[in-house]
Amino acid sequence: ELISTLRSKLQTLWEERELVLSEARECAERGEELEAMVQDVCKPNEFERYMMFIGDLEKVVSLLLCLSSRLARVQNAMRRIDGNTDAEEKQSLNERHKLLSRQREDAKDLKENLDRRERVVSGILAKYLTDQQLQDYRRFVQVKTFLLIEQKDLEEQIKFFEEQVENLEKSIP
Repeated sequence: ELISTLRSKLQTLWEERELVLSEARECAERGEELEAMVQDVCKPNEFERYMMFIGDLEKVVSLLLCLSSRLARVQNAMRRIDGNTDAEEKQSLNERHKLLSRQREDAKDLKENLDRRERVVSGILAKYLTDQQLQDYRRFVQVKTFLLIEQKDLEEQIKFFEEQVENLEKSIP
């Protein structure tokens, strides 16, 4: 019964993931239209700044999500430490926690730098685009970021439930 419930939840998550992937494809199409428009109206160096920002947006958000996810897994493992856990494993978890914490702080710095660059790009685009076009650009950036987060969250949930089903199936004789 539990396995059936977990499989049902997995099916729902897979369907949600397909919806998010479909939205991501639509967002990518809007991004291509926006890119063509920006290329038409901006100077080459301004267009280059725009393209670098858009490319880095996905990389930095994905990096932050990945590091946060890995850090959460290490923290969960650290909470399971008890008297039976050997010293080597404890030390390994502590070192991984310190490393991932530092890396996440560095990634947060990258995100702050990216936010500053976004303001610069917005200022450039404000010289060329109508208010509606500028709103479309800002909505595109927000939606792209939201979809990246949503995708990562769904992937994590799917992985978790798949592991639960696998563990339950192994535990049944």
